[in-house]
Amino acid sequence: MSDRAGPAPGSLVAGVRLALTTFSVLPLRAGRADRAAAGVAMSAAPLVGAVLGAVLGGVALGLRELRAPSLVLGAVVVTLGVVLTRGLHVDGLADTVDGLGSYAGRERALEIMKSPEVGPFGVAAIALSLLVQAAGVAALAGRTASALVLGVATAAATGRLAVSWACRRRVPAARPAGLGALVAGTVGVPALAAGTLAVAVLAVFAVPGRPWQGPVAVVLAAGVSILLNRHAVRRLGGITGDVLGALVEVAACVAYLVLVLG
Repeated sequence: MSDRAGPAPGSLVAGVRLALTTFSVLPLRAGRADRAAAGVAMSAAPLVGAVLGAVLGGVALGLRELRAPSLVLGAVVVTLGVVLTRGLHVDGLADTVDGLGSYAGRERALEIMKSPEVGPFGVAAIALSLLVQAAGVAALAGRTASALVLGVATAAATGRLAVSWACRRRVPAARPAGLGALVAGTVGVPALAAGTLAVAVLAVFAVPGRPWQGPVAVVLAAGVSILLNRHAVRRLGGITGDVLGALVEVAACVAYLVLVLG
């Protein structure tokens, strides 16, 4: 059946289950994983990110009430975020940076990304990403309680919104198998528009007194992720699961940077 024929019966439930098992450590049994379910899952990715971010924001709020130093607070929240996603996104970031940073041809770059070893580019990318995000959470900790929670939720949702954009129609997979092959090209324009609008609306309330700054953070982060994804597709021939993980981390970093300015 064509990807454009619409979700098959049961695809919504299967897609939500796939989204939760892909983007979190919730102990759910593996369900159906076809392209119809993948389309729902990748469309729902920002929602899963927002919920995860709200949980992390609540933890940050609790640590602030316990008078934890802001940098400690940021480090704990970001570490918990890595744990709750099984480290998949930071692993994807490291593999993608190693592959693209090698300046090797397509096949060799894909081999490097598939290797379990992490090179110096990957280590540096992980360290910088976690540092930026921890510093971002620490900066948000000086704001109101609602701004703190909504700021973390916005950054997490924006990171997963980058995945939805990467899985839009006409974006190919780099390999014939794997996560990239399952999800590539499964997100249609209506779902993409709805997800982007929802995250932008959430972001309106993330910066006290500047309702425009949150949506700007979302737009800029999405733009950077689209450019990075375009570069990956040009170098690799399409997207992979590692590329999706890298986009989550990069978009979240950009969102935090813009949210804390001013």
